[in-house]
Order: sequence, then C-alpha cells, then structure tokens
Amino acid sequence: MNVEIYENVWDALADTEQEAANLKARSALLYEIRKAVQRWDIPQEEAAKRLGLTRPRTNDLLRGKLAKFSLDALVNIAASAHLDIEIRVKEAA
Repeated sequence: MNVEIYENVWDALADTEQEAANLKARSALLYEIRKAVQRWDIPQEEAAKRLGLTRPRTNDLLRGKLAKFSLDALVNIAASAHLDIEIRVKEAA
C-alpha cells in the first residue's frame, strides 16, 4: 500500500499544483469574508445587501460552499465587505 502525505488538504484534493493554489486562495478569502460578516452580527438579508449578493448566494457564502465561488468573485465580495486584500508570493518548498 502506497501512502501519500500532503502538506495540506487542498494539495490532497487537487489534481494539479495550479488547482491546489487556487483552492488555497479561495478558501482563505472565503474564511475571512465569513468572519467579517459574522462580526457584523446582522440578519442575512442585510449582509446580502452590504455584499451586493442575493440572500441565497450569501447563504452559500456563510455555509462555506467554496465550489460555488470563483477567486474573482471572492475578491469582489471581500472588497464589498471593506476588507483589504494582500497577495504574498514566495518560492515553493
């Protein structure tokens, strides 16, 4: 039996390094957006208005449905949530 060890779950789930990188970036953004919206402590309908989303789309966001959001969409949502985004690039290990 061949056992593979991965640095993180995204590396294990993705078929390519590029897909893993995209999943990592999307999940980090989704996590931070969810935290921001939860801090607002407002009804989902009001959060949807602030984010420029429909209530069902906001529900998907708050439930962490990563597959429903592109990186581009999450960047736009983060900006609507008044979050600053920084991109850090480094050599792979």
